[in-house]
Amino acid sequence: MATNYLDNPAVANFVEYLKIPSVQPDVNYDGCVSFLKNQAQQIGLSFKVYEVVPKKPIVVLTWPGKEPGLPTILLNSHMDVVPVFEKSWTYPPFSGHIDDEGKIFARGSQDMKCVGIQYLEAIRKLKQAGVQLKRTLHISFVPDEEIGGLDGMKKFIHTSEFKALNIGFALDEGMANPDEEFIIFNGERSIWQIHVHCTGQPGHGSLLIPNTAGEKLRYIIDKFMDLREEQKRILENDPTLYIGDVTTINLTQIYGGVQSNVVPEKLTAVFDIRLAVTVDHTEFENRIKAWCKDAGEGVTFEFEQRNPYVECTKTDASNPFWTAFKGATDEMGLKLSRRIFPGGTDSRYIRSLGLPAIGFSPMNHTPVLLHDHDEFLKADVYLRGIDIYVKLIAAVANV
Repeated sequence: MATNYLDNPAVANFVEYLKIPSVQPDVNYDGCVSFLKNQAQQIGLSFKVYEVVPKKPIVVLTWPGKEPGLPTILLNSHMDVVPVFEKSWTYPPFSGHIDDEGKIFARGSQDMKCVGIQYLEAIRKLKQAGVQLKRTLHISFVPDEEIGGLDGMKKFIHTSEFKALNIGFALDEGMANPDEEFIIFNGERSIWQIHVHCTGQPGHGSLLIPNTAGEKLRYIIDKFMDLREEQKRILENDPTLYIGDVTTINLTQIYGGVQSNVVPEKLTAVFDIRLAVTVDHTEFENRIKAWCKDAGEGVTFEFEQRNPYVECTKTDASNPFWTAFKGATDEMGLKLSRRIFPGGTDSRYIRSLGLPAIGFSPMNHTPVLLHDHDEFLKADVYLRGIDIYVKLIAAVANV
């Protein structure tokens, strides 16, 4: 059965892309670039590589539309994948092994090499059918999304090359869903990573010294964790909410001190916070300032990462691209579940320019395995996704 699937050129292309180990950290993107150049030549798309940062290529394939002056459609995906723990995998993680059930095992099979190839295979089908779209399509393959996109999409959106693409609407990655619905994401929480530094009176570990860093640290941790508990309860008590609808807080690091019997002059706690789209950023920061003040003298905080508030993409009649997207999914009889993305994707940079963007990966009846061992996607789900994109791409590009 596995060999039958590989006889399908769309599956063979997917497996070839999965075999390129574009794994973080220190990714060599050369294999991806030459693979994509070959695909562009086969399909008949123009091919460009932009390097905003050396060795961090942004690959853009373009299919001109009938009305090239109109704002264009961006189909975005990222080339990099997260690290693997090979011993925990049933099959080698860059083998693209297909088992008897048609499961394609590889790092990137869900996150998100599938979507990049599904775009290309859908365009191949549209071109073979003699279709010409109204709007120009740009298919972008970007680097370093898995480490925040800092040298990829984040920098690319500020270049004259990006502006020249004249984007009007973007599609980017979504997530698998074990159930019937296809999840679409129209917004993301803001990532704040904060280091809270607590300074205090040092001394011998046998004494009860007043005004210690440890006492202040305890106060700070309690405040953050109480808020975490409150958000947890909100999520548990309302079945209509998903993780992306609440603010999450996690204590991820504690560091400081010199040795066991010395009361340290400084201790630091690090919190990873994902602010719900309903949170007022100024108010939230003022709350943290108040906690630091109440904890005692010498308590400060700094940001490791601080995403600004980015407005969600409208999913109503005011957004003609959404109307077209939704119309196409209705026509196909797809059930949609609209949510806020729980992590971070490159969509946030696109939305920060005021451009509408929808996160969507056509993977229903599929366990969520992004970043997990034995990541796989079933071949039939992958192939159906291509047909879904044929309809979706045509719909949004003809707005």
